[in-house]
Amino acid sequence: QVQLVESGGGSVQAGGSLRLSCAASGRTSSIYTMGWFRQAPGKDREFVARIKWTGGGTYYGDSVKGRFTISRDNAKNTVYLQMYSLKPEDTAVYYCTAGIRGGTGNDYWGQGTQVTVSS
Repeated sequence: QVQLVESGGGSVQAGGSLRLSCAASGRTSSIYTMGWFRQAPGKDREFVARIKWTGGGTYYGDSVKGRFTISRDNAKNTVYLQMYSLKPEDTAVYYCTAGIRGGTGNDYWGQGTQVTVSS
């Protein structure tokens, strides 16, 4: 089992920045990828970003490319999502995910952290 705990959410004005963190614990040696999804009220869950645990390859959803940066600290088993130039439409609950070898890519989910961007 892998446990994920997000932190760093909050409220910010449009144009501002926030950094989310997600700390993994448990069977972290089995993790090969971690990522972020988000879900706004009344909308489907949306892919935000993903990073490979080895090699660090990154992938982004179209709506956040150029504004968000995903990174990792393998020693701390932590993934970060640095968000710049935030827009009201970025308001959502942000979820951290972890994929394990032989899994589906999003085998474990955190509890979510709220990000609210006001205009």
